[in-house]
Amino acid sequence: MRSIIGGVSVSPRCRWVLGVLVVALLLTACSDGQVERTEAGGESGYIEGDGAVSLIEPGDREPAPEFSAPYLDQDGQFQLADTAGEVVVLNVWGSWCPPCREEAPALQAVAEQVEQEELEVQFVGVNTRDTETAALAYEEEFQITYPSVVDTNGEAMLAFRETLPPAAIPSTLVIDRQGRMAARVLGPITETSLRGLIDDVVNDTSA
Repeated sequence: MRSIIGGVSVSPRCRWVLGVLVVALLLTACSDGQVERTEAGGESGYIEGDGAVSLIEPGDREPAPEFSAPYLDQDGQFQLADTAGEVVVLNVWGSWCPPCREEAPALQAVAEQVEQEELEVQFVGVNTRDTETAALAYEEEFQITYPSVVDTNGEAMLAFRETLPPAAIPSTLVIDRQGRMAARVLGPITETSLRGLIDDVVNDTSA
C-alpha cells in the first residue's frame, strides 16, 4: 500500500526511511546538554541525556498528544487516551542502552511503591531500536512488572515533538490526571527524583 505525502505517492519502504530520518532530526534538534554515544563495535550512536529535569507549572501545561503502540509482552494496543484520570509515566528505553540498565531498578521500585499505595499512577515503558528477544530478556533480568509497548523506529514518540519531546534515550515523561504534559527527564533518573516528580504531579490540586 502506498501513501500520499505532500501530493507525492510514497511506498512503505520510503515511509520507514522518512520516519528514521525524522527521528534523527528530532534528536539532533533537541540535544542541548546531551551527549552522543556510540555503541560497541562502532554501530549507530544514540543521544544520552544528562538527567535534566523539566517540571511544567499546571497553568503552562499543554495537552498530551494522541499516542498508541502495540504492547511488547501481551496482546493488544496501549492507548494513552484510555488512561484519563491517571498520572502516566512513560519511559523510553532500549536493552542495548547502558543508562537504561542503570535506571531500571529505580523505575521498578517506584512502580511497586505507587501500586502498593494504590495511587492512580500508570507506568508504561516504550521500547525502541530493539529486538523482541532482547527486550523481553531485559524485562526478565530487571523483573519489570509494568507493561511496555514497542516503538521500534521512534515513529510513535514523534507525536510528542510539539510538547516535551523525549529527545534522549532514556527519557521519562510524566502526564498529569488532566492528560497534560507535566514533566520530562532526559537521561537516567534516580528513585528519589522519580518519586519526587510523581508526588508533585499526584498532589497537585491546582488548575
